[in-house]
Amino acid sequence: MTHLAPISRRSLMVGAAVAGGGLAVGFGLARPAAAASAREVNAWIVILPDDTVVIRIARSEMGQGTLTGLAQLAAEELECDWSKVTTEFPTPGQNVARNRVWRNFATGGSRGIRESHQYVREAGAAARDMLIRAAAEAWKVPAAECAAAKSVITHKPSNRTITFGKVADAAAKLEPPREVKLKDPKDWHTIGKPLKRLDTLDKVTGKLVYGADLRLPGMLTATITASPIHGNKLKSFDAARATSMPGVKKVLAVDGRAVAVVADTYWQAQAALKAVRIVWEDTPNASVSSASIAETLKEGLTAEQAFVGNKQGDARAAIAAAPRKVEAVYGYPYQHHVTMEPMNATALCTADKCEVWCPTQNGEAALAAAAEAAGLPVAKCDVHKTMLGGGFGRRGRADYVRQAVLIAKEMPGTPVKLLWSREEDMAQCQFHPVTQAKLTGGIDAQGNLTGLHLRISGQSIFASLLPQLLQNGLDPVVFQGLRPRRAEATFAYDIPNLLIDHAMRNPHVTAGFWRGVNLNQNAIYLECFMDELAHAAGQDPLAFRRKYLRPKHRAVLEAAAAKANYGKPPAGRFHGIAQIMGFGSYVAAVAEVSVSAEGVLKIHKIVAATDCGYVVNPAQVERQVSGSFVYGLTAALYGEITIKDGAIEQTNFDSYNMMRIDEMPVVETVLVPTGGFWGGVGEPTIGVAAPAVLNAIFAATGKRIRTLPLMHHDLRKA
Repeated sequence: MTHLAPISRRSLMVGAAVAGGGLAVGFGLARPAAAASAREVNAWIVILPDDTVVIRIARSEMGQGTLTGLAQLAAEELECDWSKVTTEFPTPGQNVARNRVWRNFATGGSRGIRESHQYVREAGAAARDMLIRAAAEAWKVPAAECAAAKSVITHKPSNRTITFGKVADAAAKLEPPREVKLKDPKDWHTIGKPLKRLDTLDKVTGKLVYGADLRLPGMLTATITASPIHGNKLKSFDAARATSMPGVKKVLAVDGRAVAVVADTYWQAQAALKAVRIVWEDTPNASVSSASIAETLKEGLTAEQAFVGNKQGDARAAIAAAPRKVEAVYGYPYQHHVTMEPMNATALCTADKCEVWCPTQNGEAALAAAAEAAGLPVAKCDVHKTMLGGGFGRRGRADYVRQAVLIAKEMPGTPVKLLWSREEDMAQCQFHPVTQAKLTGGIDAQGNLTGLHLRISGQSIFASLLPQLLQNGLDPVVFQGLRPRRAEATFAYDIPNLLIDHAMRNPHVTAGFWRGVNLNQNAIYLECFMDELAHAAGQDPLAFRRKYLRPKHRAVLEAAAAKANYGKPPAGRFHGIAQIMGFGSYVAAVAEVSVSAEGVLKIHKIVAATDCGYVVNPAQVERQVSGSFVYGLTAALYGEITIKDGAIEQTNFDSYNMMRIDEMPVVETVLVPTGGFWGGVGEPTIGVAAPAVLNAIFAATGKRIRTLPLMHHDLRKA
């Protein structure tokens, strides 16, 4: 997920002014606030007398391991004992009150580490400097004669030692350094090591608190339903039957778009909600279907007007002049986030205060939503982050937080947990956008690719959620993995004549950020078509790509190919390859599959290569790659949301299937870090899972699968 809804600048400035946040010095490390712990060395580092080191983590933890990775970054520079490290989440309200000392709370787009590594390491280095200076002052020796290692400070000439816990109070009183020098990567001993995750023990013993688990004294539970047709408003409702049902406290309209029931328990609220007679407004959206959406997108494939995302030379002319032209049309459906934990938030509102407890990928967006819904200044509101039972981009939005606060306002002084049903979660998702693509390539007499035109027709996430981020109407996120060299997700191939454009077509169904976002379908469109071009030119797919790939892209593809022994699979199995760049990292995959005579697909193995620049925790990278393939392959095999009469047809896991463990291939990860940059890990590799498998299916069967999911296709040999 690339973009998450930001808290407004105005809200932040107003909140900071009211709260009178601490003065930021140097590179943003504020002096401790009056209410802060006396052992808070700086905003990021708290040290207890027993030498426990508490590292504060602003980003969200949803299973991806950011909590551990960020702690490793700070611990590396702090020179603390890793066995004594623990973590805590500061709140976005505290962040506002302290002049945003923890900076960005948003967690998405694989940005948790790659966008905060610098200031998190600086925080650790600054704390180390202050601890050393405090010890030196106590010993009356120059700080330059002292060094820190494993939470112990040593005066090198005399060999005297003291632990962090014994000097933390004194260190907290010192001025932070205005500048710090970070360690050279060659001297790292914590960064780059496969350290155990900090949250695993509490996770497996049930100590971690997720939003759905939260219990507060006197808490009531609410559930809610909005129109099954996105965008339609509430016309009327009759709650006469529901209000007399056991445990029911209140039935209310929420934001003019939904009906909620508050009761003693969730099941009481859910039963009562079913008894409410609701009338939704009638709009033309009720006539929309998956078929009508597909026709709209099909029209965009040949439309004259389109936003140009990448252009070099004259692709149309080169293709027209080529002795051989290859053309294909691909399609990618709506897909659901299907987080294991449905959307939920707990709110407690009074006349002058609002508190929210929730799983969120963007604490500041949740804070802004809570303040707006409560009608209170940001300084009188706060959000307490819990662990997330899945995020995948869906929890970057704060619609469920707004609903929870609006409901809790009607029950002042009483905490109310809003818990969506699975059916509501399925219906009210912000779905992976639906698109089609038409690709046309020109091949000369020598089998060289002379021109490529990739036309995307389909939905814009920015148009759905963040129209203010459109660039003269263009949505840059549409072109993930296809952007020109100057942009983050660089296009991999050096093709003399290139045109990549987008005909924006926006159905009423809300599009949203979904793990890997547009990189997923763009990798399919590009890499499956490159395979088609290679076969049309009579060349091996790897050899064909090598002619056009830029160095780092080629290096990761070759690394994956070498590890997989590409071109020499076991008998009865077939290889497919794919590469892409996204979220700051270069990734490639080789899939090994077989297809039985009856058309049964078996994905035996996927070898994935990743160049993310610097690797913080190699074990965690391997887990992220494997996890991304679970997600990507589930989407390829089964993922499809369909529309009938304007509404979502899928209602639960019985109609939206998930990949089973016996379907999961062996995953081998090859790390090829070249250093010099910080790339993402959680999202890039998901993009290469599907195209590598689709290309392997062609190798096995001679069939080109150009639309997903695979469950709709007969895979018996052509």
